[in-house]
Amino acid sequence: MRIISGTTQFNIEDKTAVAIGKFDGVHMGHQKLLKHILDKKDQGMKATIFTFDPPPAVFFSQLMAKSENEKKDIILSQLLTKDEKRRKFEELGVDILVEFPMNAETARTAPEDFVRKILHEQMNAAYLAAGDDLSYGYKGKGDFALLNKLAPELGYRTRAIKKLQMFGRNVSSSFIKEEILQAEMERASELLGEHYYVGGFVEHGKKLGRTIGFPTVNLLPPSEKCLPPFGVYFSEVRIDGRKYHGMTNIGLRPTVSDSGQVSVETYIYDFDEDIYGKYLEIALLTFHRKEQKFSGVEALKGQLRLDLDAGRNFFDYE
Repeated sequence: MRIISGTTQFNIEDKTAVAIGKFDGVHMGHQKLLKHILDKKDQGMKATIFTFDPPPAVFFSQLMAKSENEKKDIILSQLLTKDEKRRKFEELGVDILVEFPMNAETARTAPEDFVRKILHEQMNAAYLAAGDDLSYGYKGKGDFALLNKLAPELGYRTRAIKKLQMFGRNVSSSFIKEEILQAEMERASELLGEHYYVGGFVEHGKKLGRTIGFPTVNLLPPSEKCLPPFGVYFSEVRIDGRKYHGMTNIGLRPTVSDSGQVSVETYIYDFDEDIYGKYLEIALLTFHRKEQKFSGVEALKGQLRLDLDAGRNFFDYE
């Protein structure tokens, strides 16, 4: 997959089928949209995604910040990090990803200039697909009516995609975040089309888990990642293409730490390998219990034994 990022100066020579959107989560609604551009590959078009970087919501929040320090602190939670989103697009078969810079200058682009100069001249769009609530250009004044008006002159076709409905609501990133923040991991998984996961590189911890008989792998979650409520989850651990059953604690570890740092710790069933420094993904399958502060390490150990047994029942161990 070709990635065009960090520049407004580019040109694509091949004819493209372009999907426009934020694509946080690349959820089932997004995949419904992406199918339309992926199908155009058979007609010789490059399946292309146009998105802004940073996302408009982040940019405009930063614009409203009162100081530079405040700007740095504004990180709106995301379902997928930039790298995770790129990997997902590539897995789906996208040919070109355009991460167009969102800044004070590009935010002032007139809607018609956006269509003519960017979508037509630079991206060579022969087909344009987006949600039927599409907005673009200065103050979001551009819409599908303008795309359709310019289509005969500029020689592209358009497709407005209606929102996908699940659980009686429009599928959206905000809906999925609501489910995650309520620890409804099963519903979030259905909306995403895959289990929600936290990825990262395994870090050295204090090895307390190992000393009390419950060795864990530790991740420091990306600051922008949307995390569910603190607690214990049964999980699927993905390492180098292999999958294992796991029990994951997300939280502050209040019984053994007062650092205030959020950690993701996972006990992997029937596993004993050195994986420090490796990238892995922790897919959160279901919520088990809230994080608790115990009276001491022995009380914690007793609860962990109960949790591990509950996990074995969940995974249906013989």
